Amino acid sequence: MGSKDTVWHNFKWIWLIFAVVGVVVGLGAYTLYASRAWVYLTDDPRACATCHVMGTYYSSYAKSSHNVRANCNDCHVPQDKFLRTWAFKAKDGLYHASVFTFGEDRQVIRAREGTKEVVQENCVRCHVPLVTEFAKMSPEYDRVLAGDKKACWDCHRDMPHTQISSPSSTPSGSMPLPGVPVPAWLQAMTGAKRQ
Repeated sequence: MGSKDTVWHNFKWIWLIFAVVGVVVGLGAYTLYASRAWVYLTDDPRACATCHVMGTYYSSYAKSSHNVRANCNDCHVPQDKFLRTWAFKAKDGLYHASVFTFGEDRQVIRAREGTKEVVQENCVRCHVPLVTEFAKMSPEYDRVLAGDKKACWDCHRDMPHTQISSPSSTPSGSMPLPGVPVPAWLQAMTGAKRQ
């Protein structure tokens, strides 16, 4: 094998590596674009509504008194430390993405243990004057987190969401629907209509 063959052989490998890297980067970029991944970095409640099972939750929140002063993250994500907030968002986001990707989503969503603790902390944080003496200062607070005593939402079940058991529980609710993630040039080629 001459030096020309060696150079050509190495050149082919370089092009193959570039092609594989290009395909991986391209598919990754399109996945981020199609899933609107950037909205999950915001506090916009419409980000939660990108998943179809969240429609009734978004509709009930949009009609609640909490809609004026709080967004989804204010209640469902820790607010005490920057790193804890983003670590929780990442962990919870990856969990939700895997559940929805693999079709394990349920119509009625129940909070997991870590989420229950965060929601209880945030109820107390926002309503400090009202609940400080009843919750945080109570020796029973640890029992609330353990599930032995009632949490805020046990009595205030309809705040900020109504009793949600199915899409019919908010029949007049509305939800912001995401646009079609297909680029305009591709829609023009296929004749698809952009939302």
